[in-house]
Amino acid sequence: MLKFIHLLLFIMNSKVIVLADETTKSVVNVSNNKPEYGYIRVQQVRTLVDDNGFLRRKVITALSPGITKELIEMNFFPGQQLDGKIVIEESLEPFNKDMPEKDLKIAGETGILCTYAGLPIYRRTKFSFDAASPDILIKHDNGDELRAAYHANKSNAALSPNEEFSLEG
Repeated sequence: MLKFIHLLLFIMNSKVIVLADETTKSVVNVSNNKPEYGYIRVQQVRTLVDDNGFLRRKVITALSPGITKELIEMNFFPGQQLDGKIVIEESLEPFNKDMPEKDLKIAGETGILCTYAGLPIYRRTKFSFDAASPDILIKHDNGDELRAAYHANKSNAALSPNEEFSLEG
């Protein structure tokens, strides 16, 4: 049964799609600091199980770095479908020691950091040609704090004025 569920979730994930930069329309984007390095941006719609056990369809994106010349030679194009998977990796250690804040896992629009045992959780996504690559997830343990923030945001949103609707004539 477990193999069937794994197969079902595998089938429910879309192909990985190559994206063009919205501003430059370029697929291969060059690093500002080191032009010999660049990246492509990819996207996949994945079927994931959320913290409440609900199956959800989520759009996941990743930047795939490489040597600019080689990325250009690979002839990626917008909308190109790639076999593989965008993998989610979480860690209690920063992925980027120089800029650890870059990969902090923040809960939605609350601005609250997800933690485990008081330590921040770091999250990144990366493309793999291996569609069976597993995600590495860490379940946060500050759920009460996050629920309180979500409820506060919901209450504030319900009370905020809406410019599109007014009782005034």
